[in-house]
Amino acid sequence: MDILIYSYNYHPEPIGIAPLMTELAEGLVKRGHQVRAITAMPNYPQRQIYDEYQGKWYVTEQKNGVTIQRSYVRIKSKPNVLDRLLLELSFVFTSLPQAFKGKRPDVIILTVPPLFGILPAAILSCLYNCPLVLNVQDILPEAAVRVGLLKNKWIIRTLAALEKFAYRTAHRISVIADGFSENLVNKGVPVNKIVCIPNWVNINFIRPLPKHDNSWRATHQLDGKFVVLYSGNIALTQGLETVIQAAVCLRHIKDIVFAIAGEATALQRLQEYCLLNEADNILLLPLQPREKLPEMLAASDVGLIVQKHNVISFNMPSKIPLLLASGRPIVGSVPASGTAARAIALSGGGIIVEPESPHALAEAIENLYTNPTLATKLGQTGRQFAEANYSLEQALDRYEWLFSHIVTNQKSIRDILPKLHSKKSVVDG
Repeated sequence: MDILIYSYNYHPEPIGIAPLMTELAEGLVKRGHQVRAITAMPNYPQRQIYDEYQGKWYVTEQKNGVTIQRSYVRIKSKPNVLDRLLLELSFVFTSLPQAFKGKRPDVIILTVPPLFGILPAAILSCLYNCPLVLNVQDILPEAAVRVGLLKNKWIIRTLAALEKFAYRTAHRISVIADGFSENLVNKGVPVNKIVCIPNWVNINFIRPLPKHDNSWRATHQLDGKFVVLYSGNIALTQGLETVIQAAVCLRHIKDIVFAIAGEATALQRLQEYCLLNEADNILLLPLQPREKLPEMLAASDVGLIVQKHNVISFNMPSKIPLLLASGRPIVGSVPASGTAARAIALSGGGIIVEPESPHALAEAIENLYTNPTLATKLGQTGRQFAEANYSLEQALDRYEWLFSHIVTNQKSIRDILPKLHSKKSVVDG
């Protein structure tokens, strides 16, 4: 098949949706498909277009068999709500010309967020008469409203209408967790339109590695320490202040060290919070290169998943499959009824504690520190679950089946319609 992936984020961005869409595209190429990726100039998480792409409107590249077509976006390092909307709109207008520079696709897959991407994707789907798959990574605008990022009632209503349009326009909607399915069904989306395909992890790339002789540990002077790791996006949905307060609760155990790796601007805020709370057992680090990820995960003793109490069914951290695949236990400071808690509990690879409770988080970490047998068991169980449920090959199988199924149905409809029109003409005559 000729597959068009419409994704704002793509390689070389190191975290979030970008690695997932890159692995999906390249995996489909290895299976014999032709894949184009329409994407923005790389800018995440620094919120600044990477140096080698600055000053360019369009760039077309080839990487591992994928044709990558990039377009300029308007981006600000410290965006307000208007800046975010202008960013999304700029991607709508600049990406559409790129999308027409290539063969007619058999199927289009669009990742959300950003929500405005539905506009060019819907235009392409209509003009090319090909099915559109909506891949929902976060449910917007609900996520932005719940965490207080979005308060303007007019913008909320506009985005809610766009969300409904997206669900109505898409031929199929792939969600990454069952909680997302329930959320969409409650909004009136037909259940037979939804398919759950969890995010994946390359289980050969991310795998259990020994902690001894770990250069990442040595580089950051963590040999002999019990390392509690948080790595990835630091946003309003997380509330990393809980982690810092938990670290303060555990200052009396000198062997326990917290390592937080994230985007520079967010780290600056956390640094100020650490100083305010005298949290001297926290190591703040910039996001690590992707090739260092297996070693960094292996250097940890515990991996953290952190969410605020109001994050229920619209956010599923992509870190969960990564941590499970690394063979390290998870401590999830997440809502018990939320999507993340379900995933952790189902895996058997972690402990769930009350969100935004530093004492509960500290107690769980100390429990694993004093009970290495439990930590090892959780890590092994999590790895087994990742192998059985989160492999890239399984995801590719599911997407191939989905694409083949809807493309076949679309062709059948195209074949039937002329015959129906012909019969109608005979009857009318």
